[in-house]
Amino acid sequence: MISPAPGRHSGKAGCNARYDRTTPIRPPAVEPPRARLAAKLTPPRLHYAWVVLTTATLVVFGALGLARFGYTVVLPAMQADLGMDNTQAGGLASANLAGYLALSAIGGALASRRGPRLVIGAGLAVAGGAMLLTGTAHGFTAAAAWRALTGVGSGASNVPVMGLLSAWFGRRRRGLASGVAVSGSSLGLILLGPTAPRLLAAYGEEGWRACWFAFGGMALAVAVAALLLLRNRPAELGLAPLGAAGDDPGPPPSAALPWRAVYQSRPIWHLGLVYVAFGFSYIIYMTFFVKGLIAEGGYTPQAAGRLFMAMGWCSLLCGLIWGALSDAIGRKRVLVLLYLIHAVAFGTFALYPMPAGFTLSAVLFGLSAWSIPAVMAAACGDVVGPRLAPAALGFITLFFGIGQALGPSVAGAMADARHSLLPPMLLAAGIASLGALGAAFLKPAAASSE
Repeated sequence: MISPAPGRHSGKAGCNARYDRTTPIRPPAVEPPRARLAAKLTPPRLHYAWVVLTTATLVVFGALGLARFGYTVVLPAMQADLGMDNTQAGGLASANLAGYLALSAIGGALASRRGPRLVIGAGLAVAGGAMLLTGTAHGFTAAAAWRALTGVGSGASNVPVMGLLSAWFGRRRRGLASGVAVSGSSLGLILLGPTAPRLLAAYGEEGWRACWFAFGGMALAVAVAALLLLRNRPAELGLAPLGAAGDDPGPPPSAALPWRAVYQSRPIWHLGLVYVAFGFSYIIYMTFFVKGLIAEGGYTPQAAGRLFMAMGWCSLLCGLIWGALSDAIGRKRVLVLLYLIHAVAFGTFALYPMPAGFTLSAVLFGLSAWSIPAVMAAACGDVVGPRLAPAALGFITLFFGIGQALGPSVAGAMADARHSLLPPMLLAAGIASLGALGAAFLKPAAASSE
């Protein structure tokens, strides 16, 4: 019988080799009960996408909630102190929105090429500084210049931060993330509604200046937070986008960006044309909302501020709800519904100028207020992917900005001609209806979450 070679085992002997006396027997490791309990009680690590989303919401609060909608609550006092008519009041809003338009596309493209974090932080810092300077204006020309610069900073920060979310959240969560971020505008309304009237009352004729100083200081603080907390992409921290299982990863950071995918995309152009209606209509409503309550409804500044705050509370979750709904049923259906709700809200303000009508109008708009930008941001990510999403959003914001820049000036001139702010609100309702019609013809590729 041939003995097996050293180090080899066969048959029964081979099976029992591991139990040879020369091999130490190691009992299986048993996890201590305390360690098992600690593992169960330890929460999973928070994905950094939530930090980015929280910071993005604060950026929207500064870039829009303060820089844009702050003008709504200080307009009556500012208009009276500077001796402006409604056309000039609309002109200041248009100057701000022209500045926003100038930087929206450039800011989005620059963020896609160089990274959003620095663009967002620098843009919001410019907006904050310009708000401080707005408080020093002593005439229409100076005020228009500083409002335009505020718009430049807002465009350079708001557009890239909304596009940044497409890099941090997977396709099926983009609508939800964008919806949360746009609630920063709601936070602005909630804060401004009670705070601005108090500052106006405390400082008298100079109260509107104190408001701008406060708004600018808060925006600068958020700019610092954005520079410290935002990151350009999850890969910088060794992470994947939240909820990105099965998503197309898109081109690597070093790959050349296919810009034609943005500027030659028919779905992107269609989204932009539909976006014009939102820019033109909602900015008329928001610019003259408080002034309309005071002039047409006999509201005091404090009462108007309370309704403005109530609108903010109603709008707090609107972006989240409608954004998530667009993830579920598609961007197209949600956009049509939102435009129709806006048309009813604006029309109610114009056709039923009573406290009940004003309240119903504010609630309807609040429940849908910032949802269209949230859905548009998500749709851009759907069409061109996460890396090009800031550029695509910046491109369609050009269309949005054109509507915004024209709306207040047209509305102000109409109000002066008709000696009433109600006809401009009716105009806004008609334009919103056209937006619903345009959204109804969106192609599924540009309007669906699938």
